[in-house]
Amino acid sequence: MLFVWLCTDKPGSLDLRMKSRPEHIAYLESLGSKLKAAGPFTDDSGSPIGSMVIVEAADRAEATAMAKADPYAKAGLFGSVEIKAWKWGLKNPES
Repeated sequence: MLFVWLCTDKPGSLDLRMKSRPEHIAYLESLGSKLKAAGPFTDDSGSPIGSMVIVEAADRAEATAMAKADPYAKAGLFGSVEIKAWKWGLKNPES
């Protein structure tokens, strides 16, 4: 089952994001095939203001545990995180 993490950074947290980024990228890479897609949300000037991550997990509990283990989450970067079940409709690269 696929889940999307919709993460919004706390205001004024760009320095924290950049400091934590190497660990965040390493963590996402460690998820292997469970990671389906990931990238930042940006403001109109291109500065990151949040993240969207799509993972495959057995259930919401596993997806939540994965999100909580993300170094960005551990660093306190996010002001909010929503985790939603998701079905890939069009342009699924695995179909």
